[in-house]
Amino acid sequence: MNLARVIGNIWATRKYPALKGRRMLLIQPLTFGGEELGTPIISLDTVDAGPGDLVMYASSTEAAIPFHPTLTPTDATVVGVVERVDLGEDSWRTV
Repeated sequence: MNLARVIGNIWATRKYPALKGRRMLLIQPLTFGGEELGTPIISLDTVDAGPGDLVMYASSTEAAIPFHPTLTPTDATVVGVVERVDLGEDSWRTV
């Protein structure tokens, strides 16, 4: 699992058929300390997340698992909304 912040929505008027009806989000990967990590990526959404939400996402082959048995081409899929992060002695809330 990876951590990210939703920074926007993606709209596409033409999509691969397996992506029809799926929401796409622009997410910024984060470290577990809350620092930005790399560049934003596009992901599919399974939890109705929105801009500003802190989310967990799966990447690689695991990103397609929530859509089984459909073969959905995706490199990243949001699978949860995060309310709090505990890291050793540190803790931070998302709201």
